[in-house]
Amino acid sequence: MRPIFRVDGARVTVNPDAAGPWDPAMQHGSAPSALVVWAAERVATQSPMRIARVTVDLMRPVPLRDLLIETEVLREGRKVQLCAVRLRADDVVVVVATVLKVRQADVPLPDDIADLPVDLPGPEVSRPEPADISTSPFVRCMSLRAARGRFGARGPGAIWYRVDRPLVEGHAVSQAMRALVAADFCNGTGAALDFNTYTFLNADLTVNMAREPVGEWVLLDAMSWIGPDGAGLAMARLGDIKGYLGRVTQSLVIEKR
Repeated sequence: MRPIFRVDGARVTVNPDAAGPWDPAMQHGSAPSALVVWAAERVATQSPMRIARVTVDLMRPVPLRDLLIETEVLREGRKVQLCAVRLRADDVVVVVATVLKVRQADVPLPDDIADLPVDLPGPEVSRPEPADISTSPFVRCMSLRAARGRFGARGPGAIWYRVDRPLVEGHAVSQAMRALVAADFCNGTGAALDFNTYTFLNADLTVNMAREPVGEWVLLDAMSWIGPDGAGLAMARLGDIKGYLGRVTQSLVIEKR
């Protein structure tokens, strides 16, 4: 399978399989979110660091056309680095993201500090969701296993996600990229509304991680709250086979179809 993106310098060629469920001409939010992480990981740091937080603001629908990547260091330090990543389409900024990196260091910890275990079926024994579960080509690039609930069904859900194809040509999918790809499925994992009656598009995505995920499978243990005036909030605990490792939030725009 062809990668979702091909990067040549700052220019990005986009595979049509990046399309999402809301508009066939618009990318799934997971795709540009993963690209943001890929770009941020290539910004040099003064000491070994890993990504601790990513905030992605979707300024415009991200089209299935060539993109331009811009990166900027907003704060440089020995312990943290904050950088900005912008994606442009036809000279219009469509994504603005900030990425916080934290220095990696061996820190002695008390014996009682450990990951909160995931008290749910693992990906090997969870129910596979069918490949045609969504009209989105990007969703069909993934494997989904439902530990609780069903993808897109109303109510809190817990689903394991695995990226099944290359995202950037010539580069492995990093663990932080895996986390961001899964995280953007938060609103579909813990949907509070019927997808056939309402749209609940996310306008942003924030992921905080105490550590990076381990392995190919990433868990979203998610739910949504819907306000009375066209806004909502999707949120999830992010986990893997070792335990919970982070939090996800999305601001939702609610509309009747």
